[in-house]
Amino acid sequence: MVGQNWKKAASGLVCLFGLSIIPTPVQAQDGPCFLVTSSGKRTNLGSLCGELPMPEKPAKPGTYRVKIKRRLASTPVIDVNMNGKNYEMILDTGASSTLITQGMAQAMRLKPVGYRQVIIADGSTVKFPVSAIKSVNVGGATAQNLEVTIAQNADVGLLGHDFFGGYDVKIKRTVVEFSVPSGE
Repeated sequence: MVGQNWKKAASGLVCLFGLSIIPTPVQAQDGPCFLVTSSGKRTNLGSLCGELPMPEKPAKPGTYRVKIKRRLASTPVIDVNMNGKNYEMILDTGASSTLITQGMAQAMRLKPVGYRQVIIADGSTVKFPVSAIKSVNVGGATAQNLEVTIAQNADVGLLGHDFFGGYDVKIKRTVVEFSVPSGE
């Protein structure tokens, strides 16, 4: 009788405190491994979990980010979408205009609409064909009807000031940010 009263009392305590001695299944979830502190701060535990680091915070409205794929002579190489096709291009803060390769022009079926005299890095002047690209998109930053120079012997294109001049540009270690100016 004492044993039965003990079982009844224990089951009453379980019900009273809402405790469950039946294990509940746990479902694995995809995503980064992190800990949220009582103040709401996220701490990356990826090194403990063997996972990739947490993704960066999303960009602010009006700010567009593109990942730096690699660097050529310390200059960022990023993905640029032109007329619906993706190309790797150097983000050249010293270039006043955008330059594409002959291969890019052929892939987009661009025809020269004129010529431009260009002063190149060694100070000499060279004449290049010019064409127009309907749309350019870099991480959400866009330009329409961008006039570009076509270089027959270039290995990689240069994204110039004619594209990003309307944005505040911030080159970080792993990303480039294009922000709509705040009106300062």
